Amino acid sequence: MTPAPQLELTGVSLALPSTAGPVHILEGADLTVQSGGRVAVVGPSGSGKSSLIAVAAGLERPTSGQVRLFGQDLSLLDEDGRARLRRGRVALVFQNFHLLPNMTAEENVAAPMEIAGRKTAIETARAWLDRVGLSARRDHYPHQLSGGEQQRTALARALAVGPELLFADEPTGNLDQATAAQVADLMLTLIADSGAALVLVTHDPALAARLDRRVRVAGGRLHAA
Repeated sequence: MTPAPQLELTGVSLALPSTAGPVHILEGADLTVQSGGRVAVVGPSGSGKSSLIAVAAGLERPTSGQVRLFGQDLSLLDEDGRARLRRGRVALVFQNFHLLPNMTAEENVAAPMEIAGRKTAIETARAWLDRVGLSARRDHYPHQLSGGEQQRTALARALAVGPELLFADEPTGNLDQATAAQVADLMLTLIADSGAALVLVTHDPALAARLDRRVRVAGGRLHAA
């Protein structure tokens, strides 16, 4: 029996209110991501790429259409139910790192595991910081880390929970070209090792070309790229 897709969007539309009336962000978007699949989402700024991630991860409810995550119809779950479904199975990495400023690198990586009640959170956090080359920086706070180090910390935090699906929204967008290339190489290596599926929003055509499949957001719809 063929396993159900990890992510399936069918006819998804998203309209957000504004003073001038609804703004249509997505219209009839379809996307399927199989276990271990790696999909790049490309398109111009403001085309709805980040909104697509938010809807796919259950952070934003679509106006219409269906989103199925691990075979579960998200429309049947409330906010707490969606959070329980994501816990330990879905991870997100953002352009702006989103590290907690009052926590060290080690504490940032350990935090999601501690929330999930994992007794080995600190040991696992240290192991992952070692994997991203930051063992010597584990006691440093975000403001003491470079942009590349902050994003490597965020990547370690995302993957330490052992997710089945990683959403990455412009993870190299705030980095210089050389650092972005290093972080991209590390991310793709770690993803390949983990076997997790990846949905990656990027403006970088060279990075997008390294994934298995590319889709373009245009006019609120998804097209093969």
